[in-house]
This record gives sequence, C-alpha cells and structure tokens, in this order.
Amino acid sequence: MHKPVSTGLVLMGGGARAAYQAGVLQAVAQIKRECGVRGSPFDILCGTSAGAINAAALACVIDRFDLAVDTLASLWADLRPEHVYRADAFGVLRSGSRWMTMLTAGWALRRWRRTQPRSLLDNAPLREFLHDHIHLARLPRLLARGHLQALAITGSSYSSGQHVTFYEAAQPVTPWTRSLRVAAPARITLEHLVASSAIPFVFPAQPLAFEGREEWFGDGSMRQSAPISPAIHLGAQRVMVIGAGRLADSQAPRTPLPGSEGAPSLAQIAGHALSNIFLDALSVDVERAQRINKTLALLSPEQRAATPLRPLQVLVISPSQRLDEVAARHQQELPRPIRALLGAVGVQGQGREASGSALASYLLFVPGYVNELMALGLADTLARRDEVCAFFGWASKLEPQEVPRTFSPHWPLGITSPPAPPARGR
Repeated sequence: MHKPVSTGLVLMGGGARAAYQAGVLQAVAQIKRECGVRGSPFDILCGTSAGAINAAALACVIDRFDLAVDTLASLWADLRPEHVYRADAFGVLRSGSRWMTMLTAGWALRRWRRTQPRSLLDNAPLREFLHDHIHLARLPRLLARGHLQALAITGSSYSSGQHVTFYEAAQPVTPWTRSLRVAAPARITLEHLVASSAIPFVFPAQPLAFEGREEWFGDGSMRQSAPISPAIHLGAQRVMVIGAGRLADSQAPRTPLPGSEGAPSLAQIAGHALSNIFLDALSVDVERAQRINKTLALLSPEQRAATPLRPLQVLVISPSQRLDEVAARHQQELPRPIRALLGAVGVQGQGREASGSALASYLLFVPGYVNELMALGLADTLARRDEVCAFFGWASKLEPQEVPRTFSPHWPLGITSPPAPPARGR
C-alpha cells in the first residue's frame, strides 16, 4: 500500500561522482530505521546518467530497501576502472589512441571511416557489470505488487535532438511533451542504462528504439533543463534530489580550482563543459521551483485552485566539498594506461600539484575516491538529520550518531539533507 503522499527520488548524473549518492542513501536508510519506519521511503525513482544506474539498482530490490541500499554501497566500494571501461594498454590503444590520432591526422584518414573512433574510452565492461548486478527482470513484478509506482531513466537523442525520459510505471501514465523534452513508456532495459550513462565524447552512443525507429542516445544530462520534472509528471508530491556536485552559491568565495593557473588545458575545458552538463540544470530547476512556491504562497485559495501549479516540497542533498578537489587527491590511482591517455590532454599530478581534476573526477572509479565520496555523502546527510526527518515526516527518536571518518560498505544504513521547497506543474 502506497503512502498518502507520493515521494520521488531524483538521482543526478556525474560518472564516478555518483558514488556520493550511495553514501547519502545509506544515511537515509539509517535515519529511517532509527525513527522506527519500515519499508522504502520512495514511491518514484528517476535517474540520469550514473544516477540512472543507481536508481535502477535500487528499484530492483525496492521491496527490501535497507538491503538494496547496502548492496548499492558495496557495489560502489568494490568498483574498479576495469569494471566500467577498458583500462588495459591494448583497450586504451584501440579507443583512446585512435581518437588522438584522428585529432592530429584525421585529414589524412577521413576516407577510411572504419578508423574513426566512437569515443575516448570503450565502456563494454560496464554492460557486463550491469548484467551481473542489476536484475531488471524483477521490476515488473515489484511494480505490480505496489512496492514502487514508477522508474524513469532519461537519455539524450543525438539523432533527433530530443531529451527523452523512458518510464515504466505500475499504472498507465499519459506521456508528456515539453519543448525539446518528451516522455515515452518503455520496458526499462540495460540498454537504457548504458545509453543514459554514455558521457559525451568519453563513452560511445547507444542505439535505442524510440517512436517506432532506432535512434542513437547519449548521456541524459545533456540538454536536461528540468531534472525534477519527470518525478512530478509521474505523481510525486514531494521530491528528494541527490546531486553529484556543489550547487551554485552566489555567496561562496571564488577560490581557484586545482591547476587553474595560466591558460586552460583541454582537460580543464572538458571538465568545465561536463560541469555545465551535469550540474547547472539542477540549480536552475530548484530555483524555479522555489519561485513557483513563493508565488503560490501569495495567491488566495481561490486563485490557487484556478492554476494547475501546486506547491512541491523538495529536499536537495549535494556535496559540501568540491569533488574536483577530492579527485585531485586520488587521480594518480588511475591505471597507468588511463593516466597516460588523460595526461595527453592535461590531467596530471596529485593533490595541490594536480591539474585537470575536474575531468578526472568523472572517471575515477577507484577505491580511494569512491570511498571518500560515500563517506562525504553519509556525513553531509547525517549533518542534516532534522531536515531529513522533517521532509519525510518522521518522528526522530534517537540522537544523531557520530559519523566514522572512513567508509565501510558494511556500515548500518543512514542519511540526512535538503534545501527550500519547490513546486509542481512543469
């Protein structure tokens, strides 16, 4: 039986940065248990890019929420670069070196289309990893039994330019259409996850069936102007959003990024572009929702009844630290062939001597970085325990526990966080 208020969970993209979300979800599960609440606190799951993979992993075990969260954290803790992309010398030569060759000698090779690479890295291992660990065959049964209302995965079509949300729901939901973004009911498959997480330039596009034809899709964070919207259309009345980077703060001090002195390298430019793709839309959408809420608060009950807009409670949890600074401490942990490839575009050094860390932060599927992000997610949420309890309407029973300084995938589950509430009617 579903709760009176439908709660959506929106998981943003960001490659390896999405490990942060596993720590946040562990904190949520811990707080839920401490408050004496059972079952899943979420009815609708929406994911984009690496957040789509996290959402799908959670959805497939949503009937055992604590186990699902613990399993997700363990998967991240055990993840290695070779589980996501070819990190051996031969694999890098087949993809990355051909890309670099095309950049330098493409004019001489353009007649031989077979030599043109599709991406910087080969993410074939990711498909096998997802096949082994995410069992989407359980999803229709879980939807039918009422454990979940809907799962939505978003991708971006290179073929048509449309931003498409594929969704699988327990009850029929009328597809929605907005400017350059549409929704389509679908049976969610591993192909949707691979397509949604195909970081532009880095991973190859994925063909998907859409509107009776095959189109090529890439990372769903591209052209994502309203990341909260799918959860609202699927029936969420309040939404928890977990980002993969700090939200824009006009009051924050302007400190330079690692290695940002002098003219920017290709890695710095690429990292800046990826930040625009993965991070900026969430800040804009949250601000938009907050403005709608404030506007609705000024209306009389009669005026509110005459508008399709409805107030939306939104809780946003995002990293309290710059993740490129965290990445700078760990980028030397990348396999040697990957370090050599990224070094050619400006990813170098470690710590304060690092450069290009913004780009590396999306590809650092290494234990040191992943574990630090999960620990940060856990700490950030537990620090906002009261806000989390207020968002879900949980009665707090216990004092917040001290947060360990290092992450263990076998910790008891737990979480906390949010910003000001936004609104419906997108």
